[in-house]
Amino acid sequence: MAEAPKSQMPARRKARKRALDVLFEADLRDLPVEGVLRAYIQRLEQPRPEHLGYAIGLIEGVDAHLDRIDELIASYAEGWTLDRMPVVDRNLARIAVYEMLYVDEIDDAVAITEAVELARQMSTDDSPRFLNGMLARIAEFTTH
Repeated sequence: MAEAPKSQMPARRKARKRALDVLFEADLRDLPVEGVLRAYIQRLEQPRPEHLGYAIGLIEGVDAHLDRIDELIASYAEGWTLDRMPVVDRNLARIAVYEMLYVDEIDDAVAITEAVELARQMSTDDSPRFLNGMLARIAEFTTH
């Protein structure tokens, strides 16, 4: 299966990217997620993108389950604390863990692949391998 051109990025990947934008901003600026999300939605032009609903679900889901998600990430991020992780990686991991734990229609492998792909585009050279390893360990733990 050939990869679609960037302009035809799958809707869920666009949703994850939007979720990352909001979670990243809230994390970086130490602001409440709901306020950052509200401001983000107000800035969007009409008509709103079809994938916005999934993005909002990810953002609100990560925010609602943040303690459990961060606990898992902290437990499986060998040699890294949450505070030391790049902000992009930390929030990509949060989105992926949320999908693995709480979004039944998304396979763990898909959540991991999407996080790794976004890390490849937006983070450090080491981030894809780091996220892949950590998320695979979390997936293994959560399915047993």
